[in-house]
Amino acid sequence: MSNNSNQRTPKPNRSLGRRIIISVITLIVILAVTIGFMGYHFFQEALQPLNAQDTAVKQVHIPLGASNKQIGSILQNNKIVKSGMVFDYYVKSNNMANFRAGYYQLTPAMSLKKIAVRLQQGGTDQPIQSTKGKLLVREGLNIDQIAKQVAATTDFSEHDFISLMKDKTFIRQLAKRYPQLLASAMKSEGVRYRLEGYLYPATYEVKKNTSLKALVEQMVAKTNQVLMPYYPKIKKSKMTLQEFMTLASLIEREGVNQTDRRKMAGVFLNRIQINMPIQSDISVLYAIHKNNKTLTAKDLQVDSPYNLYVNAGFGPGPFDSPSISSISAVLHPLDRSKDYLYFFANTKTQKVYYSKTYAQHQEQIAKHSPSKKDD
Repeated sequence: MSNNSNQRTPKPNRSLGRRIIISVITLIVILAVTIGFMGYHFFQEALQPLNAQDTAVKQVHIPLGASNKQIGSILQNNKIVKSGMVFDYYVKSNNMANFRAGYYQLTPAMSLKKIAVRLQQGGTDQPIQSTKGKLLVREGLNIDQIAKQVAATTDFSEHDFISLMKDKTFIRQLAKRYPQLLASAMKSEGVRYRLEGYLYPATYEVKKNTSLKALVEQMVAKTNQVLMPYYPKIKKSKMTLQEFMTLASLIEREGVNQTDRRKMAGVFLNRIQINMPIQSDISVLYAIHKNNKTLTAKDLQVDSPYNLYVNAGFGPGPFDSPSISSISAVLHPLDRSKDYLYFFANTKTQKVYYSKTYAQHQEQIAKHSPSKKDD
């Protein structure tokens, strides 16, 4: 019989621990190699054009003072390069610098070298249209709406268009070229946009190298051309052109047919004559930066010079781009001698009813509102 005190204690299994450590190290090495390989592969891919088949031109703006890293981010965000970080590394490793601010026409099919060389050569100081196309400015659109249309159908951005509408130097240059058209607009106080009402509704051809300034000047020149035969009569009306175009812009959104447009012009002119507020919903919508909205009592009291519910007169200026039909309506108002001061339009039948007094106006609403049976 053996003695238990002489039995040896089992030693720890050191070989198992070594195997675990070796396995972990091996896994780490494999992961490191895999990550390194993937990183290298990504880097090599990022050096190539983002999409060699995509030759669609995109307009990219590089701001003044942008760093290589910032430029890389701009290019990546505009989907010109795969990685802004790789672009930054590429230009630094190749000692490429002195990139210039401006607007560039680039494509995802361009190599990093070609993009970098283009940035060294310099872009344009203003946006240009990089593909042929046409721009439709519809009747009754205001500048904010035109900006969206420009962005949707050209290579110019909404931001660039609005910035140009606020460019005082550019506006003054246009005023010098078209003094009859813009003199009174330049003198008006409290305007949102000096060119509101003067971008004529039409279809404009936008060629490959058309600049944004050239496009806007086309619109202004068209307005001047359309109004040229009417300048003498507008002058005789005792209204400034800014006041005249303000009424035309209201008529554009209020009127349905030409006869009613002329009658509505008569109503507005009768109100102006007795210093009575025009009280057009169109003016309030513009004041609150809306295009379509059911107005509340609070809306009608909004503190804005454009609110013609609370302010008598014409206000600062136009609310949209009027057509020749609305311009003609203000030149040839109907039924002024009938002393109409109110009108109500049945939105269902499109028929408009005119009244001399507020009591008659209320009767017309009660009798001919869309919920009532029209006579």
